[in-house]
Amino acid sequence: MKELDFYFDFISPYAYLAFQRLPQVLMGTSYTVRYKPLLFAALLRAHGQLGPAEIAPKRDWTYRQVLWLAREHGVTLDMPRTHPFNPLGLLRLAVACSPQGQPNRYVCETLFRHVWQGGAEASDAARLAEVAERLPTVHAPEADEVKQRLKNHADEALALGLFGVPSIVADGKVFWGLDALPMLGAYLHGDAWFAPGGAWDQAAQVGAGLARTR
Repeated sequence: MKELDFYFDFISPYAYLAFQRLPQVLMGTSYTVRYKPLLFAALLRAHGQLGPAEIAPKRDWTYRQVLWLAREHGVTLDMPRTHPFNPLGLLRLAVACSPQGQPNRYVCETLFRHVWQGGAEASDAARLAEVAERLPTVHAPEADEVKQRLKNHADEALALGLFGVPSIVADGKVFWGLDALPMLGAYLHGDAWFAPGGAWDQAAQVGAGLARTR
């Protein structure tokens, strides 16, 4: 049985789409999934990057593309009233629903739908309070333990070399983004492309011919 770690932030529409598509990709395999919320901004900060929504032309394209992808995959997706937004309340609530800080699929789905269905304000305090009442919290979302577990997920992700969300880690291999799901499926089904010394390993041996200074 494969153990998969799904790293995500509710702020990402690609994470939402990947979350919805994941069960179909995993059909026919034996697996467990650990869902690990993290603050996407922590990865961006560590790597000196801007988020897609922080670059004006890319922001417009991102929203158009995710709406198109949702239609293509048959997934309901409504842009929230404002984006980007502060996702900390949602992330802490998710972490607070598990003693280990790893919410189950029901919790994740509830919070993803809170953001990506209906077109409302994702970080609205009243809406957050309402959804919190429907979830099986075991800690207070503002507890220090919850904040630390959320930070631990980001630190763990950075140690694994993650730079974006969604990222799925299987056997130490990182599969980034919605469009990596078919690649993940091929790996889990034993595709020879991933054999030791093959293309997966060779790709990491390409030399850097030019380094751009900031």
